[in-house]
Amino acid sequence: MPGPLHALKHEHRVIERALRALDGVCLRLELGERVPHSALVQLVEFISTFADRYHHGKEESYLFPALERRGIPREGGPLGVIERQHDIERKLTTEMRRGIEEYRDLDPESRQTFVNASRRYVDHLIAHMQTEDSTLFRLAEEILEETDIAEMKEAFERAESLLSPRTRSEYETLANELEDTWVV
Repeated sequence: MPGPLHALKHEHRVIERALRALDGVCLRLELGERVPHSALVQLVEFISTFADRYHHGKEESYLFPALERRGIPREGGPLGVIERQHDIERKLTTEMRRGIEEYRDLDPESRQTFVNASRRYVDHLIAHMQTEDSTLFRLAEEILEETDIAEMKEAFERAESLLSPRTRSEYETLANELEDTWVV
């Protein structure tokens, strides 16, 4: 397994593939094309499980505490800001789920809740990942010590075992398939 910060960056690239697929689905819906209900469910399941529970879970449970031990504050500091961004993403995922519940394949109005929440989610998460890549992970590389990195690496390996129903590599394959299927 690569180093934990490299793994987090790599996960951003995987998530970006799913976001491109989500963007393609939204465009198709806006153009009045038929998109199966199952595709919406699959995309939101990917977001909920891989992006939030797995990726954000590792950041919040392992990276943030390591950074706090090295003097980076959570409350009133950058970690608190990032956690609030994760909360916004969770709220938008809930809105996407609500949109899926309302979704009727050819009804333009029922599509709009999903499209609106999805567009906001994509825009928010892309900006969020850029901030983490350019600021948070760079800061972590500068201040974390070898012991922090070793502890995070072990914790990340344990986190992967809890990812089910799929493995990390299966989620990567799924992101590739979603992107191939839905990117316009």
